[in-house]
Amino acid sequence: MVRKLVFLFVALPVAVVLIMLSVANRAPVQLSLDPFNSTDPAIAFTLPLFVFLFAALLLGMVVGSVATWFTQGKHRKKLRREHSEAVKWQGEAETQKKRAEELALELHPELKSLPASERAA
Repeated sequence: MVRKLVFLFVALPVAVVLIMLSVANRAPVQLSLDPFNSTDPAIAFTLPLFVFLFAALLLGMVVGSVATWFTQGKHRKKLRREHSEAVKWQGEAETQKKRAEELALELHPELKSLPASERAA
């Protein structure tokens, strides 16, 4: 439900604005990456404005995803640690269950003739 609301109130308006800007700004513009020489820049790209808009959106999504991935690293680490501990305790529980069944059979030999489902009860 929350994802639908986020899509409805954030992603959809952003998409509409980007599409409107893309249609309205199809003329080529120059993006200069040389702050010292604005008349003849060493690094410059001439593309339609909407290409730069979509590139900025894509770059923002990648940077945001990487930042989120790094900040959630502690949660993934905790999950791995808890999973390995759960597997360890599950193995320990199985070992103790087998040991208890063996001990019960040693103390009460008459249980050997019963089916396994009735021995546990």
